[in-house]
Amino acid sequence: MTTTIERPTEAPSDAGAKSTRRQNAERGFKASKSLTDSLQKVLVDLIELHLQGKQAHWNVVGKNFRDLHLQLDEIIDAAREFSDTVAERLRALHAVPDGRSDTVAATTTLPEYPNGEVDTAETVDLITVRIEAVVGTMRDVHDEVDEADPTSADILHGIIEKLEQYAWMVSAENRTATKKS
Repeated sequence: MTTTIERPTEAPSDAGAKSTRRQNAERGFKASKSLTDSLQKVLVDLIELHLQGKQAHWNVVGKNFRDLHLQLDEIIDAAREFSDTVAERLRALHAVPDGRSDTVAATTTLPEYPNGEVDTAETVDLITVRIEAVVGTMRDVHDEVDEADPTSADILHGIIEKLEQYAWMVSAENRTATKKS
């Protein structure tokens, strides 16, 4: 026995796709100057972290050299990836990122990295300070970014989480266990 299902001949008046408020369509949401400036600050510090990480990687010497050398590679790769993500987010928001070396050198918040060989223990402290400086920049601009574009703020959240993990892991090299009372 075959059952026939009757279907209406006309679609309901509210059927089909709905339009929503456009925010990130190609001609949609455009970053404000303030949002662009905030993301540019993050970009510059991430690029500088990558460069200083390379300087540290090439010139670290001392105990646990190999482990720190490899750990620096992880941080460098992450900083490069994060800077690319932020730059591409700027482009998606119709802004033009500036990662030129003179711009980075003139606008980074990171302190200058020392030239020459640097002992592993000192390298740990120097890199930790720099990672924390990048996180500080992101935390400084976070609320303004979140207000203007929660999607960009979500990107910052992921980067902050990973950089704080790196800072903890690197700095642990120089820590000593607290004594039990």
